[in-house]
Amino acid sequence: MLQSFDISTLADIRRFPGSRKYPWFNKEDLAAALEKNGIRYMHLEELGGRRKVQKDSGNSRWRNASFRGYADYMETAAFEKAVLKLEALALAQPTAYMCSEAVWWRCHRSMVSDYLKAKGWKVLHIMAAGKAEEHSYTSPARVVGDRVFYSDENLFDQ
Repeated sequence: MLQSFDISTLADIRRFPGSRKYPWFNKEDLAAALEKNGIRYMHLEELGGRRKVQKDSGNSRWRNASFRGYADYMETAAFEKAVLKLEALALAQPTAYMCSEAVWWRCHRSMVSDYLKAKGWKVLHIMAAGKAEEHSYTSPARVVGDRVFYSDENLFDQ
């Protein structure tokens, strides 16, 4: 599937890169399988999900606590630093990023994709070999310039 899009690097953005149900998706097994097929594996743990909602969270457009927690994390310097690593990989060679969920709209990948699209990247979601769809912003996203917000607050009263 990745080869049909000439992907050179797969960035794993799972915070915990393992699976009991699908052991071939464990970090070591996945890295070995990709290497055999000429694809580089990079674990970017810092972009991983499962983040806690902050007490002062303003990301009220997300009703799901997991997504709201990730939106809070996206406002940190740690996220900015981590996403720059992903952007550097993508500038150097065709790169895909993955997580545990099969579909992007049930995963924090959707929010990373919102961020990258707002920054001017063309983001494609690989659905099958040779089949991809361009990212459309998540419904809670509000884009102002090159920034994504998930807040109901008036963005111009800051």
